[in-house]
Amino acid sequence: MALVERHPLARVVAANPAARQLGITAGDSLAGALAVAPALRLLDHDPADAQRLLAEVASWAGVFTPAVSIDPPDCVLLEVAASLQLFRGLQRLTTLVGDGLAGLGLSARIACAPTPLAARWLARHRPGSTLTDEAGLARQLAELPLAALKDGTDVPAAALELLATIGITRIAEAAALPRGGLARRQAAAVSKSLDRALGHQPDPRLHFAQPARYRARLPLLVPTERNDTLMFLVRRLLPGLTGWLAARHAGVDRFELVLEHEGRHPLTRLQIICAAPCRDEAAFALLLDEHLGRQAFPGPVDALAIKADNPVELAPLATDLFDDSGLQRESAQLLLARLRARLGDEAIRAVSPLADHRPERAWHPVAPGKPQAPVELVDAPRPLWLLAEPKLLTHPERLRLVDGPERIESGWWDDHDVRRDYFVALTHKGGRWWIFRELEPPRDWYLHGFFA
Repeated sequence: MALVERHPLARVVAANPAARQLGITAGDSLAGALAVAPALRLLDHDPADAQRLLAEVASWAGVFTPAVSIDPPDCVLLEVAASLQLFRGLQRLTTLVGDGLAGLGLSARIACAPTPLAARWLARHRPGSTLTDEAGLARQLAELPLAALKDGTDVPAAALELLATIGITRIAEAAALPRGGLARRQAAAVSKSLDRALGHQPDPRLHFAQPARYRARLPLLVPTERNDTLMFLVRRLLPGLTGWLAARHAGVDRFELVLEHEGRHPLTRLQIICAAPCRDEAAFALLLDEHLGRQAFPGPVDALAIKADNPVELAPLATDLFDDSGLQRESAQLLLARLRARLGDEAIRAVSPLADHRPERAWHPVAPGKPQAPVELVDAPRPLWLLAEPKLLTHPERLRLVDGPERIESGWWDDHDVRRDYFVALTHKGGRWWIFRELEPPRDWYLHGFFA
């Protein structure tokens, strides 16, 4: 498989490992590549997609440092000196960056150097290099090929052709040339680029501004309706979302998964609602799995997108070493969110008290977590389980009254008038019931709830 650019010249931009094994390399003409590998699968290169991907990586990388820069067309720079203590050293930080990029579905060339241009050159030609001071920088760059001079700089191709005609093949040889001679031959950009790479000239970079809203889209090479395949691909988008939130020290209580379908089918939009603001990738994955598991699709999915708005600042949990109440709260919130995803929002309700003495009118269902106005509760026994309708007792004399009476007379204004005396009663098996006797004839007894 190869990525091709058709204008102004048809050429290969990138090739996968199988194509590279056949001799296909970036820069080859399309005709030449097809001559070498007639079965080569071609994908058109979209520069806008490439820039969106760089922006997604830059947004995710904010979890490691606020000083992130995009260096077109294919590089993201992280200034990490201030982050080394937090991440316990450069080696561990580099490993975390590489693992995180793999989680995004990307393979990357990573290198560290005291200057941004040197880091870019080393990542391109000596991936894995780690330089922490300028002392060895000149020596490391000296052996790089001459072509590195054009990477991320304004050195014209004509200048490199000029150097190649006089036998220059390495950066060390170019650095040894008289600068006056280079300037007279319109190759002054070579000297300036070397100075930037070696730290002799400042090389300030514009920091990437974290977007206020998160958007990430993943086109599928092969449309599918399989939930397990879609879930695997959705996981590719989640690290970018959690990295964007971590960079803002924030969480979200909801986000949206959009599925684009083949043909003219409308988009499928899934609202993923969390019980409380969070940025836990594993929790997001569990909720998405629940939603996808019960979703019917109008057609095969050929692209996925995640959208998130209104991040909420997350305060760190104030706990001591042995206090796990914060973890218990998070587990309860995750359970609540999973139940919502599986059963629907309307199936999950909490109970909130109302200022009414009538037991059947003293509460109402509300959305879990919704703030409620304070209500002064009755200071009297109340059962946990209340019957939907009071049940007539045929043998009240078999019960032993242990508490009461509590008289409730209310409701004359809304046609639900009650006049009752309530008691706590024990059954012969030791059960505790909440019963009442009507004050109006025939003064029957009723069971209204259970304590145990």
